[in-house]
Amino acid sequence: MASRDPLSWASRLVWVEYAYNTLTCSATGMSPFQCVYGYQPPLFPSQEGEASCPSALANARRCRRTWARARAALRRAVATYSAGANRRRTPAPVYRVGQRVWLSARDLPIRVESQKLVACFLGPFLVERIISPTAVHLRLPTTMRVHPTFHVSRIKPVRVSPHTPAEPPPPAPRLIDGDPVYTVRLLLRSRRRGRGIHYLVDWEGYGLVERSWVPASQILDRSLITEFHREHPDQPVLRRGHPRGSSQPVWAPPPLAAALPARGARAAQEDAALLSDRSEEF
Repeated sequence: MASRDPLSWASRLVWVEYAYNTLTCSATGMSPFQCVYGYQPPLFPSQEGEASCPSALANARRCRRTWARARAALRRAVATYSAGANRRRTPAPVYRVGQRVWLSARDLPIRVESQKLVACFLGPFLVERIISPTAVHLRLPTTMRVHPTFHVSRIKPVRVSPHTPAEPPPPAPRLIDGDPVYTVRLLLRSRRRGRGIHYLVDWEGYGLVERSWVPASQILDRSLITEFHREHPDQPVLRRGHPRGSSQPVWAPPPLAAALPARGARAAQEDAALLSDRSEEF
């Protein structure tokens, strides 16, 4: 309507509103205006018939008949749309509190090396509460950091086969000076947090969802850190140093020569010296 004169769109909104409110809806078989007022308004004044002033009671009866027809048409439309939408759907299983289920890994923030190699379902997890026939509340580890309520399409019940041995429970932690200590299977990544370094830990006997970031000070076996940085020289690492006027150690990335392609011994020494100067400025 306003393609030739874009500045005139505001003055044409009244016609757009009129066209929308007088257009017949496929669900009700009548226009929105007719559903509200009980009659269809004319488009032009010349289409108006003889003026009639029906009584309030007659007008109310006409509106009620129109609304009844609209409700019946909407019920038929809902039944038709539901039959088409549910054609390939199956009823959801009935879950109960305490039941073990698998959780779909789709759209979950899982800390893994490759998203393509992640298992399609994680768990099993326990159903902690039934929210509705289509939603359940799961008991998830705090390391997942996701809302524990899921639609039933995201879970499936655990089916136990007599030919498959049961999975062993996770190992119990050891006690050192009264504190629980867990076994580290592998260090995956490192990152800076303030003046410290955190490591992404894969725990022995636990699944992907239990992986967590742990400060370097809480890893008792220092050989794990040494071996990790030997295999991953591009990951952030702690370098001990004392900048001017401070006795605190400085956290810096690994030497630049270890992260860049080899360009000769002299070029590597220049890169390392440049990085050392930047660390002192920090």
